[in-house]
Amino acid sequence: MSAKANIRWTLWFFLTPVVLWLFLLIVLPHLDLLYMSFRAENDWGDMTWSLANYKEFFTEPIYWNTFLRTALFAILVTAITFVIAMPVAFYITKVARPNQSAFLMTLLLMPFWVSELVRVYGWMILLRESGVINHFLMKTGLIKVPIEMLYNDVTMVMGLVYTSMLFMVIPIISVLDSLDNSLIEAAYDLGGNMWSILRKIIIPHCIPGIMSGAIVVFMLTLGNYLTPNLMGGKNSLWFTEQIYNQFIASFNWNMGAAFGFLLLLLSSMIIWLGLKLTNQKLSKVVQ
Repeated sequence: MSAKANIRWTLWFFLTPVVLWLFLLIVLPHLDLLYMSFRAENDWGDMTWSLANYKEFFTEPIYWNTFLRTALFAILVTAITFVIAMPVAFYITKVARPNQSAFLMTLLLMPFWVSELVRVYGWMILLRESGVINHFLMKTGLIKVPIEMLYNDVTMVMGLVYTSMLFMVIPIISVLDSLDNSLIEAAYDLGGNMWSILRKIIIPHCIPGIMSGAIVVFMLTLGNYLTPNLMGGKNSLWFTEQIYNQFIASFNWNMGAAFGFLLLLLSSMIIWLGLKLTNQKLSKVVQ
């Protein structure tokens, strides 16, 4: 057997499990959901081809407004996550000593060694009326009655930022590692200050990592169900809860499938717009 044939068979050997996994567990179920989204009951109770599921999304204000609210909060969470992650990544890569960087990276990773459910319940134990913070404030005499810190938009955003922080820090750290320290030193020698160096050297160099982290954080936040439901309460109005209600509560799988594909389509449009505004290509961002 020739060398080219060996390479070809080796390539197929490693690619086949990946292709089968993608097709059987991702492509095929999504095709089935897409088929279901175009099916609806007619007046006689029979399933027919229809756009009624998609039409209801645009005609019912609760669905459209909930999606807009979810998208805006996902963008806000992504922006807050970037503002926090950028200085953290810069300190780990450019300021801390190598042994300190390894320790700090371990601290970043440790919360993700447990499930998101445990981390969210940890915040709930801290913030609830009978929680640790209220107990401390009452013991010190700062407050006389417990404060309800849970079940509002501020707490929900805080929880979403916390659960997605690592996915913004890691891509920025990876691109900052490739930034030559001599460029920053030369900029300082030429009279640059912290803000000008950040704006003209560090941010432009980190744009691929920033966009990569922003895409991951945005998609994870947009599709999050657990954190908005537990920390936002009944009034969280998160779009994934609408999808859940259609599938589980109403047993309307056709409507739920349509909502799921609309979420995928509209979120992809937002990401495409973000890439266009930052003049980035998806192939470069995902490298």
